Amino acid sequence: MSRVAVQYAEPQSDEAAHLLTTWRERALAVEAAVARAVIGQAAAIRLVNTAVFARGHVLMQGDVGVGKTTLLRAFAHVLGGRYGRVEGTVDLMPNDLLYHAYITAEGRPAVEPGPLTAEGEELAIFFFNEINRARPQVHALMLRVMAERSVMAFNREIRLPWLQVFADRNRVEREETFEIAQAARDRFMMEVTIESPGDDATRLALAFDPRFHDVDALIGELPAGLAPPAELPAIAALVQREIQASPALQSYVLRLWQASARPQDFGVQLDDVDVDTLVLAGASPRGMSLLLRAARVAAWLDGRNHVRPEDVHDVFTPCIAHRLCLTPVHELRRHELMAPLMQAILEQVATP
Repeated sequence: MSRVAVQYAEPQSDEAAHLLTTWRERALAVEAAVARAVIGQAAAIRLVNTAVFARGHVLMQGDVGVGKTTLLRAFAHVLGGRYGRVEGTVDLMPNDLLYHAYITAEGRPAVEPGPLTAEGEELAIFFFNEINRARPQVHALMLRVMAERSVMAFNREIRLPWLQVFADRNRVEREETFEIAQAARDRFMMEVTIESPGDDATRLALAFDPRFHDVDALIGELPAGLAPPAELPAIAALVQREIQASPALQSYVLRLWQASARPQDFGVQLDDVDVDTLVLAGASPRGMSLLLRAARVAAWLDGRNHVRPEDVHDVFTPCIAHRLCLTPVHELRRHELMAPLMQAILEQVATP
């Protein structure tokens, strides 16, 4: 029997099972609390909650005013951590994230911490709005912060052990924007799309209910400190150790990995697309690792100690679609091609 199979057969200890049950209740309470402030976005809230407990960064996309910032502020408040934010602009430079230099009223130069360093090690959620408006130099700084959860500033290393980065990419306006490099995109566990609510009841509530007109008051009404960020790394590691993946599930994920690079080998077909020339590079090893981390959390949130194919399906597109490199002739159609490609891969790869 393989080492993986032996791990899968090991039962949970009573202490581990108790911790997982207790923290699952907390995680679901976080989700329910955020849903009180951000209505009509249950799927996006579940994905962000999954990323929080899988300790992954999230790239968000959506139109203006659909609630991205409110959602992240609500998570920061309910979890209990500190929140930072910066707006991407064409003239933003890396140092603007680290410190702010100005002249005091007395005419003396002064320097204060920037949005990435102001909260020190307490920073839990950092929101980079319209990251593709910032220059590649800024992306490079964020790449290190996301990879190492640390940054050099004021001649010392500032550790950010609880940090999760949430970035928004403007998908409408293309002027004065800089496409995020593949290396930077691959650091994000997920790309989550937030759409404007489509049902009339939710739209009426958002338009006419005064409760949703004052975001500060709305978030202030939510319970705070339900899952302190300082405790999240330990429980996230416990979830990864205790939620198991069977050998059959592992083989299935390997086939999905292969299909991400060579969909034509699995019979994937798309209308008006030569699938043989579609994909330049499939998912990276990091991407597949993050996919399984998210799938384990999805299984845990669903009350199970093992991963099912449905858990992989729930997070496959958010975790994998933004990682694939398409050939140049197809890259310009990425927005319309990725959803049907992901769906076709899930349909064509045999499920155990």
